[in-house]
Amino acid sequence: MTASRPLDRRSLVLAGISTVVEWYDFSLFLYFATVLARLFFQGEDAVLTTLAGFAVAYLMRPIGAMVFGHFGDRYGRRATLLVSMTLMTTAMTLTAMLPTVTQVGPVAGVLLLILRCLMGFAVGGEYTGVVAYLLEGAAPRRRGLVTSMAAATSEIGALLAAGISAVTVSFIPAPALDSWGWRLPFVFGAVLAGAILLARAFMQESPEFEAHRRAGTLVRWPLGHAITRYRSGMLRGFAISALGSITYYIGITYLPVYLTSAVGLTEAQALQLATVAAVAVIVVTPFVGMLSDRLGRRSVLVALAVLSAVVPYLSFRLLADTTPIMALIGAILLAALAGGVSAVGAVATAEQLPARGRLSGLALGATTATALFGGLTPWLAQVLVERTDSSAAPGIMIALVALAVLPVLLTLPETQAGRVAR
Repeated sequence: MTASRPLDRRSLVLAGISTVVEWYDFSLFLYFATVLARLFFQGEDAVLTTLAGFAVAYLMRPIGAMVFGHFGDRYGRRATLLVSMTLMTTAMTLTAMLPTVTQVGPVAGVLLLILRCLMGFAVGGEYTGVVAYLLEGAAPRRRGLVTSMAAATSEIGALLAAGISAVTVSFIPAPALDSWGWRLPFVFGAVLAGAILLARAFMQESPEFEAHRRAGTLVRWPLGHAITRYRSGMLRGFAISALGSITYYIGITYLPVYLTSAVGLTEAQALQLATVAAVAVIVVTPFVGMLSDRLGRRSVLVALAVLSAVVPYLSFRLLADTTPIMALIGAILLAALAGGVSAVGAVATAEQLPARGRLSGLALGATTATALFGGLTPWLAQVLVERTDSSAAPGIMIALVALAVLPVLLTLPETQAGRVAR
C-alpha cells in the first residue's frame, strides 16, 4: 500500500534538517575526544577509554531503535520523532552541566557515559525514523534525492560540530577551555535540539503510515512481524549499513583523533581538516542521491563498494604524509566516499522493508550494523594504529568490510523509482 500524495515540502524539510542535532552531538563527542579524555578520565589510556565509552553508548542504538521502532510502527513516525528529540535535548543539556574528574573524581566519567547511553538510546529511533518518514513522504521517482537529505543534513550537523570545535579550541586558551570553554559546544547543541523539537510540532504524519492506519492493516507486534516476514530485507539492510557506517565513522568522525594521535597534528589543525571534509560530504550527498534515482540503488552501491576497497587505504597513506596538501586530498577523498555511501544507503536500506514493519526491521538490520561498524570501529582503529604502528590500518579495515559486503550488493533487488519492498 502506498500513499496517494507525497508530503508537503515543509514537513519534508523539517524532518530532513532534524538529523543535524543527532550528528552534531555524536560528531562533537569524537571531535572533542582528546579534550574530554583529559577532563573526564585519568591515565595513559584516557583517549582509548573515551573512545570505548563512545562504543558502549553506541551499542544502545539498536535497543533504542527497537523500542522506538515498535512505537513508530504502531503509533506513527511523527510521535516517535518528537519523543526522540526530547530525550536528545535533555541529554545534551545535562552534558553541558557535568562536573569534571578534577571536581568529583572518577564519577565524572561514569556520568558522562550514562548520558552518552541516553543519547545513543534516543538516536536509535531518530535516524531510522527520519529516513522512513522521508521515504514514505517523497514522490516515488525522487525518493533517492529526498531521502539523501537525511545524510546531507546530518553532515551539516557534523560540519557544525567540526567548525565549532575548531573555533573553540583555537580561540579559547587551554586553561579556560578545560574550565568552561568545552561546555559551550554542548550548550549550543542543546539550544539547537530544543528549537528543532518545537519545529517538529508542525510536521504532518507519514502518508504511507496514515494509509495503513485508515485501512486497519497495522500489525500489533511490528518487531515480531519483521523478524518472521522480512529477514532477508533486514540482512540486506545490515550489509548496506555496515559499509556506510565504517566508511563514515572511520573516514570522517575518527579522523581528528587519528590526525592528532597518529600523525601529530594539533587539535586545531585536525579539526580544520575535518571541517573541510564535512563540506565535501554535503556537496557530494545530493548528487549521489539523484544518481541513484537515475541509475538504480544497486549499481551505485556496487561502484561505491569497489571504490571503498581501494580508496581508503590510499587516503590514509596520504593523511600520514607530512605535506598539508596531501593530507587535505586524503581527507576529501575519504569524505566524498563516505558521503556517497550514506546518500544511497539511506534510501536503499529503508526500501528493503515495507511500511508496516519498516522501523522495526531497520532497528534489527541497519541500526545494529551501525552500532557494530560505527560505534566500535573508531576504538578498534585506534587500537590497531597504536599496536601495529601502521598508518594505513584504518583504511584496511574499510577495505575488508567493502569486500565482505560486495557479494550481497551484487545480488541486491533493485528498488529504484518507487519499486519499494512489499
